[in-house]
Amino acid sequence: MSSTELPETRTAVAPPGSRNRTVRVADGEELRSVALPGLTLTVRARPGNRPGLAPALYVHGLGGSSQNWSTLMPLLADHVDAEAVDLPGFGDSPPPDDGNYSVTGHARAVIRLLDAGGRGPVHLIGNSLGGSVATRVAAVRPDLVRTLTLISPALPELRAQRNAWPTALLALPGVASLFSRLTRDWTPEQRVRSVMALCYGDPGRVTDEGVQHAVEEMERRLELPYFWDAMARSSRGIVDAYTLGGQHGLWRQAERVLAPTLLVYGGRDQLVSFRMARKAAVAFRGSRLLTLPDAGHVAMMEYPETVAQAVRELIEDNEEAGTDDSGGS
Repeated sequence: MSSTELPETRTAVAPPGSRNRTVRVADGEELRSVALPGLTLTVRARPGNRPGLAPALYVHGLGGSSQNWSTLMPLLADHVDAEAVDLPGFGDSPPPDDGNYSVTGHARAVIRLLDAGGRGPVHLIGNSLGGSVATRVAAVRPDLVRTLTLISPALPELRAQRNAWPTALLALPGVASLFSRLTRDWTPEQRVRSVMALCYGDPGRVTDEGVQHAVEEMERRLELPYFWDAMARSSRGIVDAYTLGGQHGLWRQAERVLAPTLLVYGGRDQLVSFRMARKAAVAFRGSRLLTLPDAGHVAMMEYPETVAQAVRELIEDNEEAGTDDSGGS
């Protein structure tokens, strides 16, 4: 067992009938539940505009959900047949039976989903925690990944951003419950605007409708009995992954990635330092780098058209390379 696997008791599962708020599904999207041994995942699908398109899988960050990709997915529907997963304990996915919220645990969930559906290799796209999960998947299962896109990936930093410290503190025993008590009088809108101020380069770019959707989702999540537990354990998983060395270290695994890789970093990111962009560009061999000076931590939500164009070019170049290889064989 690696140090990223947490041998702890099972997390609380929502009692029957407690999930009385429905999850928002945008036009053109479909939700389905995938039951795996010890694990149930909710998957948000955005079918491609025509049959035969290559599959893609989107992986959200800490505290996020598959809804984080609802703006980007339709912009790429002419190139991929897309699915976005709710990681265990997030979105509409219940906690894993074994309570494992480590980066390795999340990566295994993604691998099991891809293996069960037979959709690999996919264009794998991850943000923040989802970026570290996607890195691990691409390193250990290269057969499942066509291309890799990482948006502000949570990779180890020697000097973490000051605003990222609360994530590390949340990993400490008891801190999540303490924070829950201290913020119990916060309204869902206050919580949402606090998160947006942290994650967006310019929170003013969020429409009133976008804020309302986020508030409704926050209200739903706060009713889940495992909300804080999932946050705390996943935060602990990130911290553990940051301290893991050797061949299981995330930077070492980045060097093992074979898939063509796109890296996206925001100049106003308060959680993942912009200075890590160059290090990542060296670690992921032959990668391409997109820097957005005004973007924050969720560039795919702030600048979806720009991110979509970069992903589209990555996919097109990969398809052309595949055609050249097959033509020369």
